[in-house]
Amino acid sequence: MIKEKLGHRIDGWIRTLFPFLFWRRIDPDWLTVSGMLVASMAGLAFARGEFRLGGLLLVFGGFFDLVDGVVARHFGIATRFGAFLDSSLDRVVDVLVMVGLIVFFSREAAWVDVGLCSVILVASVLTSYARARAELVIDRMPGGLLERGERIGLLAAGTILGVLQPILYVLAIGTTVTVGQRFLYARREMVRLDRESRSGPPPQTSHGHAGPAGPS
Repeated sequence: MIKEKLGHRIDGWIRTLFPFLFWRRIDPDWLTVSGMLVASMAGLAFARGEFRLGGLLLVFGGFFDLVDGVVARHFGIATRFGAFLDSSLDRVVDVLVMVGLIVFFSREAAWVDVGLCSVILVASVLTSYARARAELVIDRMPGGLLERGERIGLLAAGTILGVLQPILYVLAIGTTVTVGQRFLYARREMVRLDRESRSGPPPQTSHGHAGPAGPS
């Protein structure tokens, strides 16, 4: 939701706040992979119960994820593969982070928290898949209530500030609502497209002769 409203301003803010990123050309794919490695370490920290460390690693890894696209656009080196790599590695981080929490809560026999993390994991993956699959058919899928940036930000805040459990409820509900929003939007648009394809212009008929036109 935030990215949808402010996305067009983020590039300018990044250039103003972090000008050193633009002093010389940097490979944005390197930034993407570095961010994934740092953020994935948060999953290990969470599994060990080191929540504040994990939250800080998420913030640091999220910084790389935030600036890689800005750097690519600034130097005119944005590529389709770069976008594919970024999206794919985001899913790796999403899974490893939640698996780390599930491992920790399983050891503590905190089964309610295990259930919440499982819901968040499934819904997070499904939100991303729903968008990717729907945009093969429709032009654009709106973000919904909780996009990835909001999910990671809430999780990092919850772990750093020591309020993880209420944040897990917010994430479980918010990600589930987001899945529902995307499914409803996809259904509406696809039904509309199906209706338009069925009610398209009638096939043209030849008036030059009585019989059907043969193959050309």
